[in-house]
Amino acid sequence: MAKVVVMDHPLIQHKIGIMRRTETGSKDFRTLVSEVAMLECYEATRDLELIDVEIETPICRTTVKELKGKKLAVVPILRAGLGMVEGMLEMIPAAKVGHIGLYRDPETAEPIEYYCKLPADCANREVFVVDPMLATGGSAVAALDMLKGKGVKNIRFMCIIAAPEGVKRLTEEHPDVDLFIGALDEHLNEKKYIVPGLGDAGDRIFGTK
Repeated sequence: MAKVVVMDHPLIQHKIGIMRRTETGSKDFRTLVSEVAMLECYEATRDLELIDVEIETPICRTTVKELKGKKLAVVPILRAGLGMVEGMLEMIPAAKVGHIGLYRDPETAEPIEYYCKLPADCANREVFVVDPMLATGGSAVAALDMLKGKGVKNIRFMCIIAAPEGVKRLTEEHPDVDLFIGALDEHLNEKKYIVPGLGDAGDRIFGTK
């Protein structure tokens, strides 16, 4: 069964609080998205495997811990997911980056695919799918379906704000994907926006309407 982790770190909660404010402009919003992604990445990678490696320090030989050669990839759901990539790469700079393009049909609220470009060896990597918002769960589920269809087996999903409806759908349809959430909000409104939420993350990251 999927592990669902809602972050309780004070820095994450503080930064999300600033992101929610109407008066927070695009420049600061982009910075905060990247910073929260970096802090979440720290938690989402907590159980990566380590191996012992013998090295030479300036003083003597010793044994240290290193990641067990596991290849990583970050896959943002376009376009808002792009805002989380820089923060992720600050923590795991050797990770490859793929892209999945989906948009939400304004009538049905269901996702429609328009782009998919992944690392050639993505099926052999631990993949972190990132999107600031998990609302209905439609885009997240569609992205995970696409990745699994291409042979990817090890996937973690990261978002900044989630609605209970999206968490329910994602965990029911992909019970093998661990979910990392910055803040779990109350519900979706009649327009399928998260309440209290922070508005349209893509518009606020890129300064569009």
